[in-house]
Amino acid sequence: MTGQRPSGRPPLLCFPFVTRGGIFMRNPYLLGLLLAGAAQAQTTLTVITHDSFSVDKKLVAAFEKANSARVRFVKGGDAGELLTRLILTRRAPLADVVYGLDNTLLPRARAAGLLEAYKSPALAKVPAAYRLDEAGLLNTVDYGYVALNYDRAAFAKLGLPLPKSLDDLKRPEYARLTVVPSPATSSPGLAFLLATVNHYGEAGAWAWWREARGNGLKVTRGWTDAYEKDFSKNGGKYPIVLSYASSPAAEVFYAEGYDAAKPPAQAPTANLFLPGSTFLQLEGVGVLKGAKQPQLARKFVDFMLSGGVQADIPTRMWIYPAVGGTKLDPAFKFAQEPQLAPVKPAVLGNPQRLADAWVEKVLRVR
Repeated sequence: MTGQRPSGRPPLLCFPFVTRGGIFMRNPYLLGLLLAGAAQAQTTLTVITHDSFSVDKKLVAAFEKANSARVRFVKGGDAGELLTRLILTRRAPLADVVYGLDNTLLPRARAAGLLEAYKSPALAKVPAAYRLDEAGLLNTVDYGYVALNYDRAAFAKLGLPLPKSLDDLKRPEYARLTVVPSPATSSPGLAFLLATVNHYGEAGAWAWWREARGNGLKVTRGWTDAYEKDFSKNGGKYPIVLSYASSPAAEVFYAEGYDAAKPPAQAPTANLFLPGSTFLQLEGVGVLKGAKQPQLARKFVDFMLSGGVQADIPTRMWIYPAVGGTKLDPAFKFAQEPQLAPVKPAVLGNPQRLADAWVEKVLRVR
């Protein structure tokens, strides 16, 4: 208030003087406040994620306010690319926290010693079947089913019956109809590879992949290219795409005029649960070794399992929240949770070996 000061307290005076470093305040009280503010502003938590990560900015702002910190997000590419970046920079970590590594990538991350164990208390609310790692290297945030989708309208124009097996995709009438992300650089692509190995065995899987590619199966760098560019529903040429069993729900939710109270009779896309093509993907969040803000990183892990975030992410990333009992948008009635064949332990034991073998036995074979 102009013209007034607190009674019993002398006026605060400061006489600036200039040095080579700039202007300094002689008053120690104000100088202390400035230094404290500067220190507070420097508390930054860096979170590296895959490119598809999204969460409500209001939730992030609330976390920042509660912890007097700033959260900086870094997109690291598709999950496979993200892991490679983390391994290459593990001596000088790019971030404090990582989100987006999954059950196909955890063995490689564990072998590289990337993660610091922290088991969030909130993990107790996640069903045991969905927990990535009981030691807390990765705390499960969400799960989804990697699956083939098809474009209803495009298939109707083709006049073809839907394929009933992966072997059908090798037949001439289904030539150049399918696009999938690469197992070498994409987590859903790697999940699909593991599903085919689980179904056919290694030798059979390599044979299927070679024949399918010979029949025009397109392999892209990542999910974004496959779904958002090459899928016919989004203007591409391929009416079958590898995505998620929840993707048809997303198509309904984002359709013009969507009304949860008056949902359409069906989604414009649907799932193809061909035997050997579907895989349960578990995504998690973890603290990186060498984190500059380890305590704050642990709080962010807890944040990702909080009720607000768990309720928010289903209609942002179109996956299922890991915490049981979380309410879903009505659009999720167009998503499906398939029956899965048990995954053989050898398939999940070393996914990177299988990805490397795929490159040698499929990608580099002419």
